[in-house]
Amino acid sequence: MPQEAHVSEDPRGRLRRLADRGTDHADSADAAGWRPTLFRLDRNGTDGLTALLDSGAVRRVHDRLADQLRALVATRRPADRHPAAELERRAWAFLVGRHPADHGTWVWYPWSGTLVHTLPEAEYRELRTARNRHKITTTEQRRLAGTRIGVVGLSVGNAAAVTLALEGIGGAFKIADLDRLELSNLNRIRGRLADLGAEKTVLAARQMFDVDPYLEIERWAGGIRPENVDEFLLGGGKLDLVVEECDDLHLKVLIRERARAHRIPVLMDTSDRGMLDVERFDLEPDRPVFHGLAPSVRAADLCGLAAPDKIPFMLAILDEERLSTRAAACLPEVGHTLETWPQLASGVALGGAVVADTARRLLLGEPVPSGRYYVDPDALVAPGAGLHHTPPTVPTATAGSDAPALPPEPRRGAVCAEAARWIAAVGTLAPSAHNAQPWSLTWRGDAARLECRHDPARDLPSLDFEHGATWVAFGALAENLELASAHLGLRADTRTWPDPDDPALVCTVTLTPGPASPRVPIEVVGRRATNRRRGPRRPLGAGLAPLLEAACAEAGGRLRLLAAEPELAEIGALIGAGDRLSLLNEPMHRDAMAGYRWTPEEARARPYGLDLATAELTGAEQAVFRVLRQWRVMACLSEFGGGRALEDLARSSVAGASAVGLITVPGTARESYLRGGRAMQRLWLAATAHDVALQPMTALPYLFARLERGGGQGLDQGERASLRALRTRYRRLFDTGTDEAEVLLFRLAHVAAPSARSLRRPLDQAFSSSRGSGSGTAGWR
Repeated sequence: MPQEAHVSEDPRGRLRRLADRGTDHADSADAAGWRPTLFRLDRNGTDGLTALLDSGAVRRVHDRLADQLRALVATRRPADRHPAAELERRAWAFLVGRHPADHGTWVWYPWSGTLVHTLPEAEYRELRTARNRHKITTTEQRRLAGTRIGVVGLSVGNAAAVTLALEGIGGAFKIADLDRLELSNLNRIRGRLADLGAEKTVLAARQMFDVDPYLEIERWAGGIRPENVDEFLLGGGKLDLVVEECDDLHLKVLIRERARAHRIPVLMDTSDRGMLDVERFDLEPDRPVFHGLAPSVRAADLCGLAAPDKIPFMLAILDEERLSTRAAACLPEVGHTLETWPQLASGVALGGAVVADTARRLLLGEPVPSGRYYVDPDALVAPGAGLHHTPPTVPTATAGSDAPALPPEPRRGAVCAEAARWIAAVGTLAPSAHNAQPWSLTWRGDAARLECRHDPARDLPSLDFEHGATWVAFGALAENLELASAHLGLRADTRTWPDPDDPALVCTVTLTPGPASPRVPIEVVGRRATNRRRGPRRPLGAGLAPLLEAACAEAGGRLRLLAAEPELAEIGALIGAGDRLSLLNEPMHRDAMAGYRWTPEEARARPYGLDLATAELTGAEQAVFRVLRQWRVMACLSEFGGGRALEDLARSSVAGASAVGLITVPGTARESYLRGGRAMQRLWLAATAHDVALQPMTALPYLFARLERGGGQGLDQGERASLRALRTRYRRLFDTGTDEAEVLLFRLAHVAAPSARSLRRPLDQAFSSSRGSGSGTAGWR
């Protein structure tokens, strides 16, 4: 018998029947249609979730809780480099022995048929907003989550509401709109074809809940009317902000009148030229609505007014001369070639962003005054408005690593201006804090004397307590002058502060013929340089420590060296903390940054201060450092307790050090520091002769001096407390006393030669010659 033919139902009828059923479901306004249901197995048991699973409504279970726990662990301690196994162990420690399903929340989204497992509310919010830090601080994020926001009109309003939810601005929302989603709305409202016919309040609520299921959202699908506007603004707790984006002129004015009565601020974006209205009725309860642009307009007068009759009011409010050209041209076309006012997705998205950004600042109490503002892409991205029309030229390389050139060497044994000039040139190769080169040298030919003066224009007052570092630099200068004199077969008689009435005259060096020999070859003076290169740690080398100690002791200094790994790790942490503290202090930051030369051209134009190339930074470090030279950035870091990355460079430098040393001398007077400068230079030249790199790391000792001998002048209470704690740890490494000058804290390392050296001022800027005698200032530059 032939098989009976199968007769299928006509697809047209079947589609009609299923479409009707789907429409009924989509249009459902009950709680199951737009609000998620939250299940906590450790609180309300398994019955509810079991019933849901048994119903067959769940089409997908999405459980990525393990990923979220691992991300939470990593976010809480981002500086740690978690091995995968350790990250996994710490992540599952959250469960405290419970079943994974019992941790967090199971969120049922009925509109997608999806059941999602996520973190409990506090952890969820912490992780979801982790990428907001520190643009929004943790404290600010909590404040924002506690605010109540009303959104009226869900075109621009949809973009604003979803952006607010994404950014964690607002914990409770009221959203109002009468309309349903139409196909023509999809030119600017994010939705799906499958959402057509859905109430706009339902669409916005679902999108916001998809971002954050813990939000409180109240839908006002019936819209706002005179009889319920106060309930919208005050019911369940007064709104902190209203975002008004509706099309109805009567409602626009009504909302403002009532918001003003209740002192609630209002924001509105028009999606044309990025125009934003801010009306701070919370601060200005007598402020006219719409800034008084339509002074006679009242909501009661607009009720029932025909659309053409509203146009004069709209033009007055929008300021027709400031409308974009195309928007203005569209006005007379409404009702003719246009059904309604046109809007573009880009304008709506921009409006949502501008509203959210302004709302955040307003709700956090930042200054957001009333007024009209334009974030107009046409004006911002326009001919002549942008930067870098011509690409910047690539900077040429810095001078390189060669020693500075010296004048021709004069004949030996002659006391003359040429000899003095050459000796001065060798002298000014001495190191100075921040390469300030704080000296001016004058040759008095009749007296055969070099006068070395302090140039206060080169001071770094906040970094150099009581000029200690300046006197150290003069000690190194005097040491170089004596070495250069000996190289020429001349004796050098150095006297410090010879004239009580002339404190700027730090020392004089009188030259006489006579047998003399330098302690080190003069070429070592030229090779000496600060070397900040980093590399793997290598031992200092047998016999080098005693040699350096002896060199230091020759000038009356004492050297203490740290070489054990735990000690180096601790001193690296302390130096880093000192760097962080000084860079977060505004005067110290200003002096430090003013001393840098940020481009090769700037270094050549002002050959004093620190050429950035000598810092031996990686590309990433250099980029960050350039940003950190702006005090506004540092102030922001300080505000939220950041800046730990400022410690990383010192830690990294010390991590590869063979040793870290401290030079001290007895006493704390200026003479002590100058003597310490001699000890420093002798040690440095000895290290250079043995190809050992030296890098000063001086911030901490001078901070301690400011704290202890200066009473913490220039430091706030918190900075003083931090320094006292650092001092306690520091003294466990270095047994210094209060009657000692800590001249130089430095790193020794076996690394390659520096890639760049700090430049020196042209000799004619630092040296002058005069036939006159005495200690006058003739010829001083």
